[in-house]
Amino acid sequence: MPNIIQQFVANLPRPPPKSSRDASTNIWKVVSSLTPMQYALFFSGWLAWTVDAIDFFSVSLSNTRLTTYFDKPLGTITTSLTLTLLFRPLGAVIFGLLGDRYGRKWPLVADLIICGALSLATAYTRHFNEFLAVRALFGIAMGGIWGLSAATGLENMPVEARGFFSGILQQGYAVGYLLSAVINLTEVPKHGNWRILFYFAASVSAFAALLRAVLPESQVFIDRRAAERASGTVMSSAQKSKIFIKEAGRAIKLHWVRCIFAILLMTGFNFFSHGSQDIYPSYIQKSKGLSAHLATIATIIGNCGAIAGGTIAGYLSQFLGRRLTIIAFCVWTCAFIPLWLLPNSFGGLAAGAFFVQFGVQGAWGVVPIYLTELSPVAFRGVFPGLAYQLGNMISSASGQIEAVAGDHIKTKQGRPDYGRIGAILISVVAVWIIGCCLIGAEQHGSHFEKGKAAFEVGAGRDEIEELDEPKSYTHDLEKDGADKFGQPIHRESASRTDESVSKSSFA
Repeated sequence: MPNIIQQFVANLPRPPPKSSRDASTNIWKVVSSLTPMQYALFFSGWLAWTVDAIDFFSVSLSNTRLTTYFDKPLGTITTSLTLTLLFRPLGAVIFGLLGDRYGRKWPLVADLIICGALSLATAYTRHFNEFLAVRALFGIAMGGIWGLSAATGLENMPVEARGFFSGILQQGYAVGYLLSAVINLTEVPKHGNWRILFYFAASVSAFAALLRAVLPESQVFIDRRAAERASGTVMSSAQKSKIFIKEAGRAIKLHWVRCIFAILLMTGFNFFSHGSQDIYPSYIQKSKGLSAHLATIATIIGNCGAIAGGTIAGYLSQFLGRRLTIIAFCVWTCAFIPLWLLPNSFGGLAAGAFFVQFGVQGAWGVVPIYLTELSPVAFRGVFPGLAYQLGNMISSASGQIEAVAGDHIKTKQGRPDYGRIGAILISVVAVWIIGCCLIGAEQHGSHFEKGKAAFEVGAGRDEIEELDEPKSYTHDLEKDGADKFGQPIHRESASRTDESVSKSSFA
């Protein structure tokens, strides 16, 4: 028992080493040193994630209109949200594996084209069962975007800036929600047609696919393929696929504990965000009695808070560490739940939306870099995306839970009390996330871009191979005889983990 307590205390979240914090001190100097291509690749990943949100929240914003169009209650309409979330892990596996095997570019292009087509199909559904089928298929396509977006956006950024860009990347989701809300506020009432939201989603998806198609492959894959050619041992596609399957199995064997931890963490995170967002417009209208116009404005204000919180939290995580920053923003969220729940005026509710989303999406802003750093280095396309989407699947009924429970619990005015259910759910999952962060691990500042690609021998062991770089983090720590993860340093390569370490701890 004393050993367990000592291990727990030693593993508590704390700021990273001073050397890591000092490297990130002048973030603006780092940002100004980036090349236009680095910015373009980051923007393409950010835009893909924004497209994801535009379509998903088009349904949330249309919930009230869809109840009329399909003549179904809100609890039935939210079945579509549940189905979308349920099918997302399948997409994460399909497109994540394709991204790790063949590169980030074309799997993401294909995924965006499919998303756009299904967005357009949503607008033309005539019957409720058709609507559910299209949204389920969209869930598969949607599930593949986040992992590829995060990998594309972050692996092309310098280590010192990844926390900052993680926050910006994740808030593509809030920006997507914000854009949908603006269209819902302006164009939908003007034309009296909720389908405009899905037309807009399809067009932005097509643009995002075109942008990614004209940009080059991620630099990591370009370097690995160049190294393969330089070695004089170029393999066939079949040989690479065989190695890929073998290394994927090895990675699962070594990192299964970390996989479970990531899924548990992301289950909490998805309840956190969906519990505070999915039926929020319905909460403002049906529980508080405000108009659809004011509900949309409150949603926009909330998403402004989300964008600010995510960006600030991502930057702070470079200094406080990933887990400590997440914990701080979860506590912030809980502190502002009364302001989110108790007011009846638009001003108070809008302020509550801003500060709660500042906390919720602030914690979320750390997620892309935190999961990517925890990921097996060769499987950054599938590991973070699958963990994320499995958490989504487990939390997929969050909207229905709030809708059905809220319908059975009434306010003093006899209205559905969606707010009280949402407040309880947000508070409980905030505590869950904090608990996960207390027992989890952290690989702050991981140089995952130096890892072997998934089609190379040794990739499943997280082998790091230097490519014509005289100095690296491995070189800096060579005097200690071990790399930053406590593993032996070899002249040719270094392995980030071994089987015994992976099975005994998340680190």
